Amino acid sequence: MGGEIGGQASAMAGANRCVFDYSAAMNGAPKLGYVIVYVTDVAATVAFYARAFGLQARFVHESGTYAELETGGTALAFAVESLPAIPGGFTPNRRSEKPAGAEVGLVTQDVHALYKQAVAAGALATLEPTVKPWGQTVAYVRDLDGFLVELCSPMG
Repeated sequence: MGGEIGGQASAMAGANRCVFDYSAAMNGAPKLGYVIVYVTDVAATVAFYARAFGLQARFVHESGTYAELETGGTALAFAVESLPAIPGGFTPNRRSEKPAGAEVGLVTQDVHALYKQAVAAGALATLEPTVKPWGQTVAYVRDLDGFLVELCSPMG
């Protein structure tokens, strides 16, 4: 269960990695263990997220087809677009297309600084930092494949 990615457990066999603690999820409501974004190049994406957002890899599979970033309790993971065996496939993220109806939200104390850092690292500027009516500062960029990344201040 924890090592399976799109039915590809064999690709992860023997890998030494941080694994989500599923024991808590067995007692009640399920817990979000990871979010996977399918990308064209896992290594380039991991390097980009390190430069743009300061996130470090916690696991990179030797095949180069899967990686996880150190993001706290829920892992942000990347897998090559060819990895999932989804009947009918899926629509890949592309900068030349509208962003998918999903985003990754990264919480920071300094949205303006992280926005500038991300754009300097090659993120596509989408929405400059804006203060929402509830007081939260929010900005949007798109990653190398065009996936939407929200940069936001903490709520409350």
